Amino acid sequence: MAGSVAERDAVKIEDGHLNNSLGSPVQAEVYFPRLIVPFCGHIKGGMRPGKKILVMGIVDLNPESFDISLTCGDSEDPPADVAIELKAIFSDRQFLRNSCVSGEWGEEQSSLPYFPFIPDQPFRVEILCEHPRFRIFVDGHQLFDFYHRIEKLSAIDTIKINGDLQLTKLG
Repeated sequence: MAGSVAERDAVKIEDGHLNNSLGSPVQAEVYFPRLIVPFCGHIKGGMRPGKKILVMGIVDLNPESFDISLTCGDSEDPPADVAIELKAIFSDRQFLRNSCVSGEWGEEQSSLPYFPFIPDQPFRVEILCEHPRFRIFVDGHQLFDFYHRIEKLSAIDTIKINGDLQLTKLG
């Protein structure tokens, strides 16, 4: 059997931090030297069931919005498919999610038990890829599920982060 359990279960993002599925750090395979917003990074090997993306940051003092997107590449023309876009809008206290396949945006989802983000406060978003869906956790609480609209999970290989936040850790 090749590789350790930690290597097998690790979320590998080029140029960034690396955490295994249990949340413990794994040494130096991935390291983000600059967590600058807007951010665009490569997810090594793409997504698959069991893989988790961790985004930690601090909301700006007077935020309007921020978004986290998992995309199939970073092409602008034609635009890359968006497997999931999470958009926090502070004026409406909404956390929207949607996808864009072949240039067509799908039906936006907005139902939410509560709005989890607070200006000038840290947050932790985890995007867990499961077979039929992404499961989204904020600060350790499951907030919602988003069922896959992109068939080939391994094609989801890019993370983009924009808006009114500072990034502190990616994994």
